[in-house]
Amino acid sequence: MTPQKNPGNTTVADVVSAMDQAYPPHLAEDWDRVGLICGDPEAAVDRVAFALDCTDAVAQRAIDSGAQMLVVHHPLLLRGVNSVAANTPKGRVIHQLLTNGIALFAAHTNADSARPGVNDKLAELLGVHPGRPLRPIEESLDKWGFTVPITDAPTVKAAVFAAGAGNVGEYEKACFEYPVTGQFAPTDSANPHIGRAGGGLETVEELRVEFVAPRRIRGKVRRALLDAHPYEEVAYDVVDSHTGPADQGIGRVGELDTPMTLHEFTVRVAERLPQTRWGVRAAGDPGTMIRTVAVASGAGDSFLTQVAGMDVDCFVTSDLRHHPVDEHLRMGGCPVIDTAHWASEFPWCEQAADVVERETNVTTTVIDIRTDPWTVHVGGSWNERNPG
Repeated sequence: MTPQKNPGNTTVADVVSAMDQAYPPHLAEDWDRVGLICGDPEAAVDRVAFALDCTDAVAQRAIDSGAQMLVVHHPLLLRGVNSVAANTPKGRVIHQLLTNGIALFAAHTNADSARPGVNDKLAELLGVHPGRPLRPIEESLDKWGFTVPITDAPTVKAAVFAAGAGNVGEYEKACFEYPVTGQFAPTDSANPHIGRAGGGLETVEELRVEFVAPRRIRGKVRRALLDAHPYEEVAYDVVDSHTGPADQGIGRVGELDTPMTLHEFTVRVAERLPQTRWGVRAAGDPGTMIRTVAVASGAGDSFLTQVAGMDVDCFVTSDLRHHPVDEHLRMGGCPVIDTAHWASEFPWCEQAADVVERETNVTTTVIDIRTDPWTVHVGGSWNERNPG
């Protein structure tokens, strides 16, 4: 990564904006806690550090690197706390960061579901085409319509598009419009854009403009429309439309670049992911040919039942447990590969750093401390003819 010079006008808020654009917060799971954890949004930033977890060692490395902001994947305050005193584990880290002027930001399940995101990076690293999501997030859409004088239409359309409306797949600023004739009679107390109060019936050539927008930004689009529209009373309607393209979501399913056996693919996973004491293990017939792969970064055993009913040859995830895997295989499910949680997600840090470098004028650094908690691995063997 090539360091970039900072002219001194980048703030924490600018970095947050870049991250939110790449990994929209609305994609986060309901239980998740993403965004700015501590720090002043208006504080200046010229160096941003990236890591998977915010541990004491990671915080110290961020301090040593001269960073003013630390971006992590796992939220430090995911579960409720009633104290961040300096003599508590989480409080100690918070004090360590704030004392040294470092803001902390987390992009978690929103980064898992975004495209490109954590799961795309994992799939590509393993030679798997990052196809459809394993669990799609289907976004509900609103269908909007409003009328506006023809000469004012460009201004109003620009406002609603800036608010996030009119995006359809790979297309932006999409709408449908046709000419109409409007009429109104201003009362004596009105303040009309056209005509005068109490001046009688007016007619005006208008455009009827229709577009779609995500339901989650309904309020934002409405404010943009009302603020930009020249009329005192704006005629508009909003109706529930349909579900948008489900191209975002947890996990990815795709084709392996080269078909290979489970044994060979397990070796590839071990070689391509960052090394940990945990290592990589697989369950299933070592000779099974692998062509289609599902991946889910981080803890993914909740997907085992779903994967068992899919046409995939292997499932790669982390933190798998004995009984769920045993039951999955006995149900006829595909082989599974279990990686260290940290190893499956850490490669995303480089992707996130690239996003911030591209969108802001800061220098970035990826902290390569292995925060995987396992430190000792003893025993274990592999015999392809007798894997038991």
